[in-house]
Amino acid sequence: MSSRDDIFANIRRSLGVKGSETIRQQIVADRLERSPRGVIPKRGQVSGEERIALFKTMVETSLATVTEVASAAEVPQSIALFLRNHNLPATLRMGDDPRLKAMPWADTALEIAHGPSEGRDLNAVSHAFGGIAESGTLAMVSGPENPSTLNFLPDNHIIVVSAKDIAGDYESVWNRIRFAYGKGSMPRTVNFITGPSRSGDIEQTLLLGAHGPRRLHVVVVRD
Repeated sequence: MSSRDDIFANIRRSLGVKGSETIRQQIVADRLERSPRGVIPKRGQVSGEERIALFKTMVETSLATVTEVASAAEVPQSIALFLRNHNLPATLRMGDDPRLKAMPWADTALEIAHGPSEGRDLNAVSHAFGGIAESGTLAMVSGPENPSTLNFLPDNHIIVVSAKDIAGDYESVWNRIRFAYGKGSMPRTVNFITGPSRSGDIEQTLLLGAHGPRRLHVVVVRD
């Protein structure tokens, strides 16, 4: 028996229960299933073109940049243009996301590397699980498809998000994650990214790239 088991056994003993009572388990399940939603800001409660416009506005407000393409096939050229316009090397690291792999990278001069970053990559691209319009945030789930190291180690992070996956609020994205993965198989890590890394700890002077990428670029795919 582990220390954790000992602690729970002591709690059950003090409550006079065994933990296997059907009624108690049903009460807990019902409460989790019917738990009320908290206060949700009205700003994100829009739909259609208004939601996408709000998302793009909030992305730019967070000091990131955003562009929009008509289809996934246009993503590689858009990213190549972004790197060229910022005088960045034509190199890019990505995970094993099938949506990214299916894009026509061969039509560009970009040198593509695959797998997690070890801290020596200037540029990386990931595909977001979804976007959140109320704050211009990207929801990133961990895994070999989109390694979490790409969220933090490269200087320049490019995130692709499908327009159809942009939700109004955080709660909606969490519901989609739970539905997509199911109980017992949730991703190890979910990162919410809003703009480039920054800190104002020292003399309240804003410093970009303090704990992660100094530049964040978002590509919205209209599908």
